[in-house]
Amino acid sequence: MQLDNLDLKILDELQRDGSLSNVELARRVHLSPSPCLARVKALEAAKVIDRYVAIANAAALGLGLSVFISISLRSQSKEALAEFERRIAEHDEVMECYLMTGDSDYLIRVAVADIGALEKFILEQLTPIPGIEKIRSSFALKQVRYKTALPLPGVA
Repeated sequence: MQLDNLDLKILDELQRDGSLSNVELARRVHLSPSPCLARVKALEAAKVIDRYVAIANAAALGLGLSVFISISLRSQSKEALAEFERRIAEHDEVMECYLMTGDSDYLIRVAVADIGALEKFILEQLTPIPGIEKIRSSFALKQVRYKTALPLPGVA
């Protein structure tokens, strides 16, 4: 799908606030409601808009510790990678999981309440996954920037 400036403006507004009504969205992008809704539906159909979510405040939910964990596997076989990915996806604490280049095979970010919860996660959830060779944790001392909106070309 080729995106024009109006599509990008719609995406920008929805990335900032996915709960906007169609009428309010149309007003913000200077379009009437029917064509605005048609464009949003086209963006959804083309999978440019993946989904709508509410972003919860981790600290307000008692999940004030964000930890980045590097995980190395013993084997780099397709089967070992697939098994790890299947198993890691089962855990709600895992917020993100990336297959990496370099020394670590995977980098995950977990959200937990405290150091005790992290220890329990590592010992009871992570280490039982077959094929893990090394686990290294880094703690986020302060969140300097967090955003979910992707940069859009031509949108300031």
